[in-house]
Amino acid sequence: MLARNRFLLLVVVGGVALAVLSFSLQFLNLISTTPMLDEQPVQAVDGGFRAFQGKSRKRVFPVHHTQEPDPIFEAYSYCNTPNHTEQAWEGHSPADYKLLSVHVMIRHGDRYPLYSIPKTKRPSIDCTLSASRQPSHPLLNPFINHMAQGTRGHWESPLGSISRLPNHSVCEMGELTQTGVVQHLRNGQLLHHAYKHHSLLPSDWSPRQVWMESTGKSRTLQSGMAFLYGFLPDFDWTKVTVRHQWSTLFCGSACECPARNRYLEEEQRRQYRLRVADSNLERTYVEMARTLGVLTRQLRAANPIDSLLCHLCHSLSFPCVPSGDSGAGGCLTMAQFAVIRQQQLDDEVDRRRVGVYRKYAILALYPYLNRTANKMERVAKANEPGRQPRLKGEEVFTLSSGHDVTMAPLLSALGLEEAKFPRFAARIVFELWKSPHTTPRQAKNRAGKGERSKSNSKDGEVFIRVLYNGEDVTFHTAFCHSNERHISQPLCPLKNFLIFVRKDMFSIVNATSYKEACYKQSG
Repeated sequence: MLARNRFLLLVVVGGVALAVLSFSLQFLNLISTTPMLDEQPVQAVDGGFRAFQGKSRKRVFPVHHTQEPDPIFEAYSYCNTPNHTEQAWEGHSPADYKLLSVHVMIRHGDRYPLYSIPKTKRPSIDCTLSASRQPSHPLLNPFINHMAQGTRGHWESPLGSISRLPNHSVCEMGELTQTGVVQHLRNGQLLHHAYKHHSLLPSDWSPRQVWMESTGKSRTLQSGMAFLYGFLPDFDWTKVTVRHQWSTLFCGSACECPARNRYLEEEQRRQYRLRVADSNLERTYVEMARTLGVLTRQLRAANPIDSLLCHLCHSLSFPCVPSGDSGAGGCLTMAQFAVIRQQQLDDEVDRRRVGVYRKYAILALYPYLNRTANKMERVAKANEPGRQPRLKGEEVFTLSSGHDVTMAPLLSALGLEEAKFPRFAARIVFELWKSPHTTPRQAKNRAGKGERSKSNSKDGEVFIRVLYNGEDVTFHTAFCHSNERHISQPLCPLKNFLIFVRKDMFSIVNATSYKEACYKQSG
């Protein structure tokens, strides 16, 4: 996981200082940032996977080998270049189960660096969109045309003043690239095909049934629009309201939490101690600084890994400088990049071992998880027998467009700490399913044949599935771990998730509620 050098900036919410993590847990130098500055790319552990129980479940988590993971291979995986066929397991369920709602959290797609390396030329990348330039997508031109009609939509301030498309011939810092747009057109289209037979949204869906929100950065807004267009091609702008989330944690009005800030500061100290103890890393930075003719601390502050990752993902040579009085000259190398990457991978292992980050993550993402749980519960109740549906329906599709500093703690809060760190255009999907009702005749026929329900579930019971980049990770979550799974249960009961979010998740911080956990005195 390629992460960024930076310290926490305290943001005042309602007069109370709020620490917001600009994550990059793997990163080397921590520098101050705002809650809307994303992230520095980071990546998780090595390349093999553990399989789910059951024949149809794919491998999703790393198997720890004695051989260290290849940091360069991990970096290419992080790029998520859209040039391969991806299998999406969204929409898969036991026969006759009904899909009730879908809630998606995405990380923005490929972006231009947030930092430049001193004395080198910035990567030459065009951030305008053109279907004749690779990577492309059949929906790219229709998407461009549809975004031109965006004034018909409803935009919460300040989103309405942000460009709906990347549009600079020379990319600006942090700008979404064409690669990033294509990544999310593909993601949205994957889910469109996954759910089209489940009648998730009626053809005449109401504005209440689709919820979209984004942080205030152009890269997240544009990524969200690309995803939404792939999912709902040529959607009716007049039905869409794009809501603004000021915090990368999507915590809305529930962001105040002093204990979260303390755990974050403790985690940053751990990260710093591990970094300064890495002599190989220090030698590498000294060597890179000598090549460029700058002070080592200046190079660290410039966060070179951010720019080097962009060179790697876009198949550009690493930057070079001519020899001169101020430096030795030459080019930055893949070997130097690999040293920084390896330290980030080591940091990921140490992060899990110490465990402070998970405490931070629980408190950071509780507001989002609680909001998602409440939405699911409302949809489940609306689908109970005899219930009169609300006139304009419930929120059955939710799209939240955020950053790596959003998704990394979300994975950790769910107990998916060994999942790979969020790559560009990563997605987490929550699905809500309802088991079929058995008619008296079906029950009689089964009883006569001595059959039992394959799912071992009650009629009309509701279930949750969690998927990460198209892989079903439900039975790796803290609320429905495979060790607790009934062998014949095909999905995880929604009640497990509700109990986890409302009470059980706080046990790791010795509390029973969010308020108690946030204001409990340390020590």
